[in-house]
Amino acid sequence: MEEMSRYIGLISTGNDELDKKMGGGIPPNSLSLIEGQPDSGKSVLSQQMIWGSLKNGYKVAIFTTENSVKSLITQMKSLNLSILDQYLLSKLRIYPIDAKKSAGSMNTGLIPIIQNCALEGFNLVIVDSITYYATHIGIVDLITFFEDMKALTSKGVSIMCSVHSYAFDEGTLIRIGAMCDAHLRLRTETMGTKLAKMLEVAKIRGATQKTGNVVTFDVEPNWGIKVIPYVKARA
Repeated sequence: MEEMSRYIGLISTGNDELDKKMGGGIPPNSLSLIEGQPDSGKSVLSQQMIWGSLKNGYKVAIFTTENSVKSLITQMKSLNLSILDQYLLSKLRIYPIDAKKSAGSMNTGLIPIIQNCALEGFNLVIVDSITYYATHIGIVDLITFFEDMKALTSKGVSIMCSVHSYAFDEGTLIRIGAMCDAHLRLRTETMGTKLAKMLEVAKIRGATQKTGNVVTFDVEPNWGIKVIPYVKARA
């Protein structure tokens, strides 16, 4: 029964306030898109998802174009999101990837590894990020990639991809967003004298609670993501 709960539990950030704004969390066996401007918090949100899911008993694999194994573990520790124990216990697998070298093999190289992760019992796979791939392959290959990932979710694995907003034109973004079960959009806005990070919950299919449309947050050392009341953010 404990093993089965890993498949039916919600994908959580480990932050109750943030999860509540996201409708309780993202349902399992889902395909999610985390899209946003540069420095808007995409990687930190992905890292919160890693940490929260590991706490809930998930096995997680992350494909990162942003970090090495050491830098990811160190970065998350600085946010009080320690993952070293889970990494050493093989509950977390980290795949540093060179997008420039592998852009042409996105479908033939990345998909089989993700499929293997699913066969090995990993419940959540995160790709942070697919920006370089999305800007260096054709639209047909990109759509095929998302179709293949969507098909993999039927095998008991949830998949999340982060991407910079500029990687897609509006038409492509609409098509890919429609294929995904969850679409989280991040941006930065000037509020008063401060630069605030904003999370828009564009869609979470099957959310257990009402989703909050827009969440204002900050990223703090030794804390991670901290939700800020809208009124306070404007001050």
